[in-house]
Amino acid sequence: MPDDNPRTPVRVCTDADLAEGQAVTVPTDITGWSDAVAVFRYNGTLYALDDTCPHEQASLAEGWIENGEIECPLHQSRFSLRTGEVACDPATRNARTHRVEVRDGGIWLTAGAQPLAG
Repeated sequence: MPDDNPRTPVRVCTDADLAEGQAVTVPTDITGWSDAVAVFRYNGTLYALDDTCPHEQASLAEGWIENGEIECPLHQSRFSLRTGEVACDPATRNARTHRVEVRDGGIWLTAGAQPLAG
């Protein structure tokens, strides 16, 4: 059963440290979450998903970003960065999303919290 209790926000990096089209992985010992969390910047917007692909043991942060989706590097399943919704086989389960935002020049992640509207 997934853990639905939001964690305390953690500072991931400075806003300038995460380039467009890139991702950073935040380990479980930092987030307190059951999986590492991948934070992405795409078209100037930040997104956060559980880093482990729901289909296989692969890091989504190591995948390819295109058209608002992240493609798993192992079996090419794609997931919406905004909603985590699976876009194609072989994955059948959505990726978990998390709240990520810029505050005081830093990127802050709240694992387990719903993303902010926008």
